Amino acid sequence: MEYKDYYKILGVDREISQAELKKSYRKLARKYHPDVSKEKNAEERFKEVNEAYEVLGNEESREQYDNLGADWKNGQSFNPPPGWEGGFDFNQFGQGGSGGGAGFSDFFESMFGGAAGQSGGQHQGFNQRQAKPPAEVMHTYVDLEDVYSGSTKRITLPSGSSLEVKVPKGIEDGKKIRLSGKGSTGGDIHLQIKLRKHPLFKLEGKDVYIDLPIAPWEAALGTSATIQTLGGQLKLKIPENSISGNKMRLKGRGLPGKVTGDQYVVLQIVTPPAKDEADRVFYEEMKKKFDWEPR
Repeated sequence: MEYKDYYKILGVDREISQAELKKSYRKLARKYHPDVSKEKNAEERFKEVNEAYEVLGNEESREQYDNLGADWKNGQSFNPPPGWEGGFDFNQFGQGGSGGGAGFSDFFESMFGGAAGQSGGQHQGFNQRQAKPPAEVMHTYVDLEDVYSGSTKRITLPSGSSLEVKVPKGIEDGKKIRLSGKGSTGGDIHLQIKLRKHPLFKLEGKDVYIDLPIAPWEAALGTSATIQTLGGQLKLKIPENSISGNKMRLKGRGLPGKVTGDQYVVLQIVTPPAKDEADRVFYEEMKKKFDWEPR
């Protein structure tokens, strides 16, 4: 029978978090609910969406699906392993949230034994025989530019072999990428992303911040300056009478994501030092000229 790509049905990437997966499911369920939807294939799509979330909506059943669907990339036909017809005990994990389990596809019936509520010794015995080795956690450090544009990193596995891993655009610090079956005992590897400290940028959520030093006369008279962004350099106009600490927003120049972040340029007025007597005299003249108290 033909393998069903539940990730594709829900319109999400395989690396998506459970929280974001739930949001996507709810959105599609509302869109295709037969009572309200005007789509021609609403009922069929509604069943597909519910079936997909029944499996992916729970982390453990999702891992089972990921491991057993090893040929998903090639779109090959899926043949359940011997004995799989006995079913999958969803009671171990709790239901994914679609409710009931009725109306699921032949693929689901063969893979998970039909109704999500079934249980019994036959199911438990199979799951014990198929007990999965525990996942291992690895870390990899990436630069902010890698997260901004997306990249690939070559990592060394516990077995000693190496593997190229795709770093998705906008992935957050601390998030994990699952590498199915790549652990030293045949289990999964959870590759945790760690962001290196950047020499120029500070990160707050999806927004990036950079300090821009300007001279007092640039702040007073206005100027233009070349600004570094994660996507390259650009010219920024500094308005006259700017104040130190003012933030200038560059919309959409932060990290990509469901909501793209912004870049903020923080103005920092820097005063040149009085290196000799002539400089001191100049500052004294400025003091008399402006007759201004900043505090």
